[in-house]
This record gives sequence, C-alpha cells and structure tokens, in this order.
Amino acid sequence: MAEAPGGDGRKRPAPDDPAPVDGLAYEKGQRDFSVKEGAQTKAIKMDFVNERKEYTNGVVARNAWRSHKGPLSGETVRIPDVDSGYPKGVFPSKWEEGKAMPASVEAFEIGDGFPDVNEHKMKFGVIIPSTNTTVEYDFWSMIMQNREVCKGIGFHMSGILIDSPKLATDEDMLHFLTMFRRQLFTTVDRLMTAEPQYIIMGMSLETFFGGWVGNQEFKAELTERTGLNIATGAEACKASLEKFNAKKISVITPYQDIGDKNVIKFFSEIGVEVVRIAGLKCGSATDIAHVPESWCEKVIRGGLSHRRHSAVRDEPVHGRIGRPAGARAQDSGDRHQRRLPLVRPARGRA
Repeated sequence: MAEAPGGDGRKRPAPDDPAPVDGLAYEKGQRDFSVKEGAQTKAIKMDFVNERKEYTNGVVARNAWRSHKGPLSGETVRIPDVDSGYPKGVFPSKWEEGKAMPASVEAFEIGDGFPDVNEHKMKFGVIIPSTNTTVEYDFWSMIMQNREVCKGIGFHMSGILIDSPKLATDEDMLHFLTMFRRQLFTTVDRLMTAEPQYIIMGMSLETFFGGWVGNQEFKAELTERTGLNIATGAEACKASLEKFNAKKISVITPYQDIGDKNVIKFFSEIGVEVVRIAGLKCGSATDIAHVPESWCEKVIRGGLSHRRHSAVRDEPVHGRIGRPAGARAQDSGDRHQRRLPLVRPARGRA
C-alpha cells in the first residue's frame, strides 16, 4: 500500500489509494488524516504542563488549568485556563484641551484575569460539516430555551469544507469521508483560535467508522492536535444506552449501507445488538436537513420498532450526518435532540 506522511509526521495510506477503507475490518492507522495539499495550518495545542504561559495578547500569567473525572465516560477531562492573562487594555489618564487623543494612558490592572464576558462558565468548540444547517441551530436552541441554566456557556462552530456532498452510493459516502479527513485538522486549527475548552464532534458517521477502535483513534488524533478532550456522538450513544441498560436497539440513519454496517459494528463491539437498522440513503449531505419528521415516523411505525429491542436510536435525522455530543452531554447522556429523544425506551419491552 502506498503511504504518505500525516500532519504529525506519521505514515498514512496515500490519498490516491485505489481501495478506500470501508471500516468493516478496520485496523488502527488505516485512515488518512494528513492535511490537504495547500491547506496546511499551524496546530494550536493547549498547555497542560507549564505553571505560567504567554497568552495571545503577549501577557505572561499563571496557567490555572483544572481537571475532573467524567462520571459516565470515566475519562480525565482537562479544562485549559483561557482567562488568567486577559484582557490587556488601557484607560486615558490625562487629556489636553483641544486634542481628541489622550495625552497619556495607564494600564488596567487584571489581577488573576477576567473571564470571557459571555462564556464565563465553559466555552465549547463544535466541528460540523460546512453543509450542515442544523447542529448550530440545535445548540443555540438549547441555550435560548434554557437561558438561566446555560448562562455563561457558549458554542463556537467551525465548518469542515465539504466539496463532495454527494452520498448516493457507498462509494460516494467513502469518498465523502476521505475528503472530510483531509480537511479536519485545518478546521480544528481554525476553531482553536477561539480558545475552546472542550471539542464536540458535530458529525457522527466518522465517529462510528471502524467501530470502537476507529472511534478511539479519531478522538486520539484530535486530542494530539489540540490537547483537548473530544466528545463524539458514538460514545454519547454508548453512555445513553448504559443509563437505560438497553442491550437491543433499532436505529434509523440517513446513511447508505456502508454507513449502516459501521454503525452495527460499533454497537456490537460495545455489547449492544442492532435488531434492525433503517438507512434512508439520502442522496447528499444537503438532503439530510430537508428530511421531514413524518418520514422518520413512517419508518419507525412501519416495523423499525420491533418487539425484540429495548430502545430506538434516532441517529441523524434532523439535518446532519449524526448528532453532536457535548462534553457535558456525553457525561450525562446525549439528549439534545429536537422532539425525539436520543434513546427512547420501547414501551412495554423488557
């Protein structure tokens, strides 16, 4: 197999490899995350080592990062210090008659720093496909509908350029993922300029790809690039199903067969049986936002809800390939969906 260097210097399958990886017999290292030629950007990685650091304004101040253990994920979640060196500014200390500009200025005292005025509790970065018109809407709807609870929390989107949105066949979907990966690091680097404290992957298909091993590798790639913890839709499903103690599920997706097979692979590897899966086979990434809920209801009532399952997984279907999984959502069950919950226990089923 031809190989090409990745963004981190490691060898990866060359992007022109004639046999795209389908994820079904996945081994770590098979995906190509190298940056697309001409799109290289500088990685920005959070500092969890030094006691002091230089902030973007040139101020050198303490680095008071913190950590905790996610109650559901079990991961050590590291939250970077994005406040202690901010803001740098001055105020006029002397004016002269007839002159518009102050004669002298003095610097404001910042002490241990001031938080972001709007995101003083938590600043999330969210990666979405550029074709996606629903993830950002859903996240901000959560805030606007729960303003007191979510006060001080912000979501900042960064869109991955999707220049091949067609998804009409398995081959289209694999090509879509191949191009998606080549744009991933560039998108993340752009997002990191906002100094998020946690990254949410707002596209689920890539987080199911390759099963559990593929999911963990994907998270490791982004953590290595940014230093931050990563929440994925696949792991949010795992946490939710564990809370419901659901072991048999049915799933509805917008995917082609190859996407559905990767979904089945992921769930089987975490000990969950997919009894039935209905892929809507949407023709493009743009299609997904236009799927009416009546279509989903028709599929569910038409046999997807089966007596053998204990939960229904509504995988996509209001405007994205997959569902976003927030840092806190992943550690409390990913429930931020419009109307239909992420996992709905089947009534009267064991």
